[in-house]
Amino acid sequence: MGHIVITRGHESIMAVLPILIAPHPTLKAKARPVEAVTDELRQLLDDMLETMYDAPGIGLAANQIGSLERVLVMDCGSREDEEDGGEPRPIKIINPVITGATEERSSYEEGCLSIPEQFAEVERPAAVRVRYLDENGKQQERDFHGLEATCVQHEIDHLDGILFVDHLSNLKRNMLMKKLKKLVKEREEEAADHD
Repeated sequence: MGHIVITRGHESIMAVLPILIAPHPTLKAKARPVEAVTDELRQLLDDMLETMYDAPGIGLAANQIGSLERVLVMDCGSREDEEDGGEPRPIKIINPVITGATEERSSYEEGCLSIPEQFAEVERPAAVRVRYLDENGKQQERDFHGLEATCVQHEIDHLDGILFVDHLSNLKRNMLMKKLKKLVKEREEEAADHD
């Protein structure tokens, strides 16, 4: 299991959870809507944030840590605002629904914590509006632009069982998954050598 980390500025102890690697079947499953925002769910969101920061990444969906709750966390602050010191801007999102998207498209080189060290250009709407519940169970609606728009769409895809490689041509997807398989095998061999 993951290791426990006591974080500065937080009273609770948060766990760093193991991240599932493709082709794990949970990554292709559809997450179910959250019925009620509970303390357990808030703890899951905190653990997911801690796991995301530890990885390090800018987004994490519940599928990636083996839970099929329809929740995600993200923080693009450190990537978008490097000139202002990259202040963290964590967002916890429950039951997200994209309610609008621009016709304008943008392309980012995407990666994924569940597909380590593999990257590819993916084109998505440049801005999206998302309706969701916050960690207090209050309904929110927010417009996401730029990197945040890409990130929230990438994470919502996870909740629907879609990986960023599913947006690529078969040739590109197969190439990336072949590289991933090789990487996983090398890591397993290294781990076996250390035992």
